[in-house]
This record gives sequence, C-alpha cells and structure tokens, in this order.
Amino acid sequence: QVQLGESGGGSVQVGGSLTLSCAVSEYTYLGWFRQAPGMEREGVASIYVTDGYTEYADFVKGRFIISQDTSRRTVTLQMNNLKPEDTAMYYCATSRFLLNRPLRAGEYTYWGQGTQVTVSS
Repeated sequence: QVQLGESGGGSVQVGGSLTLSCAVSEYTYLGWFRQAPGMEREGVASIYVTDGYTEYADFVKGRFIISQDTSRRTVTLQMNNLKPEDTAMYYCATSRFLLNRPLRAGEYTYWGQGTQVTVSS
C-alpha cells in the first residue's frame, strides 16, 4: 500500500510564496492537484520519478516549481507569486504506472489528505 501525505500549507498574502511537500513511499508519477470549494479538482504539476520530467498547468507556469528528492522520497511544490485564485485544498497523488495525461486526476490511484492554501489580498 502506497503511503503519502502533504505538508506545508497555510495562509499567505498576494505575491507571497509557500512550499508544499509530499512524503511518499513509492511512485512512478506524482502529481499535485487542487480543489477549490464548488470547483472540480484540477491538475497543477506532475513529475516522473525516472528522469524528473515535469508538466505544469498553464495557470501556474512560471510561478510554481515541482521537484523531487528521491533519497528522501519527497516531492516539493514551490509556489511563488501566489494569487487569490490559487486558494484551494492541495493534494498530492501517485501512480505506479506510466501516464499518458499526468495532469488528469483520474490517472492516479493514491491520494493524500490534502493541505489548505489560502491567499489573501
């Protein structure tokens, strides 16, 4: 059974930064997703463990960075220049398989409990 859990959420003002971490026992792909109240869950960023290949949603490109420390089994999401629309519950999710669409929530099997990010103006 894959184990994973998020940390690092919190409240920040517009333009600020936060770093989320996902501690995970194993993965082939790891994705970060977010879900705001009343909205669908959406993919934010993903990383492929073998070569570190990353993908980003257009709305975070240039602001968020996903990275991995395989020795510590941790994947980090560095979030910069945060906007009020980034407010959401953020989840990490993993898959043991190669994915065709790694920003699609349905591709993932295992999910963390989530960590709240709130950006205020």
